[in-house]
Formats: sequence, structure tokens, C-alpha cells
Amino acid sequence: MAETPAPPAAKPLLTAAEIAEMPEVHIRHPFNPKSDIYLRSLAPAAGLTRVSLTLGRVPPGQESFVYHSHERDEEFLYILSGRGRAEIGAEVFEVGAGDFMGFPAPGGPPHHLTNPFEEDLVYLMGGERSGFDVGHFPRLGKRILFGPGGIQAYDDKDAQQLSFADFLAKE
Repeated sequence: MAETPAPPAAKPLLTAAEIAEMPEVHIRHPFNPKSDIYLRSLAPAAGLTRVSLTLGRVPPGQESFVYHSHERDEEFLYILSGRGRAEIGAEVFEVGAGDFMGFPAPGGPPHHLTNPFEEDLVYLMGGERSGFDVGHFPRLGKRILFGPGGIQAYDDKDAQQLSFADFLAKE
């Protein structure tokens, strides 16, 4: 029986050449048919376990994920190259190299990034890695739970609102 090779040792320095050689993970968000993003996960390669840091690339004419907000994990985006459109709350902004966006949790505005332009949109995406988060998709009426047991999606219409009184014994 062949042994699974050990993952490469974490390195505190990742050179530009090493990052360019890292495999890209091709992602398409299941709630958005226009989602088309390529990711290189930097944090684990550097040995970081409490934060998430990913290099993202959205090709021309594509979108990142889907309009969303987070309940627990704060998130940020820093544009490295290219241009895009950032939808933040009810506003749309053109963004480019050097622009930074920060989304606190809870209560940060829903957001979404698209690339309607002719060159790749490349950015750093990072934030907390709490081990449990709730993603809200207000336009879709859905939520996703990210936790130790995996990723689970729910329709808001199926949620049942409970209060503490619902748990009190009725004698």
C-alpha cells in the first residue's frame, strides 16, 4: 500500500515565483452560473491557521461568488491588478489596483465582485477563519453554514423562528 505524500512544509516566505507555480483551484459558486474564479490559498502554505488569505483571479466577463454577507467571519479584498465592479450594499463602485474593501461581521454590507473588463481581475481575499460562519444571500433567500461538518445550504423560507419561551416546559 503506497503512502500518501506529506504536504510540503509551511514556509514563512513565499516568493512571487513560488506563488506563480502554486496550483490554482477553479471555483464556481453553486448559486451563481456566472461565477468563475481561480484561487491560490496562501495562508496554509505559510503555516497560518487562524486567518484565511487567498489570491483570487476573475477572468474577463466573469464574477467572483454571489452577492453575500457573513455573520461571523470578517472579510477583506485588496485589488492587485485589473479592474472590476464592487457591489457593496445598494451601491456599485469601479475598483482597481490599490483599492481596499473591508466587510465587518456581523452587520457588514452584502457585497459582490464582477469583472466586466478585458483583463484578469487579481486580488487578495482574506479574513478570519473561525471554523463556523453563516453566509447570507439576501437576494436568493438562502443561507450557507460553514462548519466542522461541512457546508450546508438552507432556504430562509424553511427557517423556523424560535424564542427562549419555546423551550420552557409547559406544566
